[in-house]
Amino acid sequence: MAICARNLTLTLGSNAAPVDILKGIDLDIAHGEVVALLGPSGSGKSSLMAVLSGLERASGGDLTVAGQDFARLDEDGLAAARRGRIGIVLQAFHLLPTMTAAENVATPMELAGSDDATPRAEAELNAVGLGHRIDHYPTQLSGGEQQRVAIARATAPRPSLIFADEPTGNLDVATGEEIVDLLFARRAETGATLLIITHDPLLAEKCDRVLTMADGVIVSDTRTDIAAASEAAE
Repeated sequence: MAICARNLTLTLGSNAAPVDILKGIDLDIAHGEVVALLGPSGSGKSSLMAVLSGLERASGGDLTVAGQDFARLDEDGLAAARRGRIGIVLQAFHLLPTMTAAENVATPMELAGSDDATPRAEAELNAVGLGHRIDHYPTQLSGGEQQRVAIARATAPRPSLIFADEPTGNLDVATGEEIVDLLFARRAETGATLLIITHDPLLAEKCDRVLTMADGVIVSDTRTDIAAASEAAE
């Protein structure tokens, strides 16, 4: 399994006024699966993704991600475990404004000790259709182009897991569709596991599984027609 969670909990706030965000999540996601995570605002989707990706430490339960025991790691350990194993694409692009597209993609790999970060960054930007924008700064790029840089940054290290939280939320419909197609294509080329938060049922139908959350728990877990057709073909 790429992800294995048992009785996963997350409680925030003070001891006097604790707020239970995740209330006992049990979840298995196989290597290479594409999973959509749906649910209303406040249901715990982003919090679950933050815990599964190591951006937030769970309050309780067992969690193994990409072969790492996340439940036993502190914040520094989680940061080290994410490096090279996990790529993250967010609704807000989070590009560094003083760095070019190539530098935004290369810098995380350089910090991880890669000695070929620049050529890998340039190759990944070419792969997402931005070979002509390598030396441009974020303010010189459109929203769709900035999200392409963010995807290149997430996929350049060839992570085994990619998390995407509403990656089309700041884009128009046409550009959003292009970004989704690109994200799925890059995932397919690397064989990574993809977990994507979305409010779009049409996007969810493109995934293998659809998880629905409400009030901090998973209330449904269904296979899509795409997954069923793939299994039948096998």
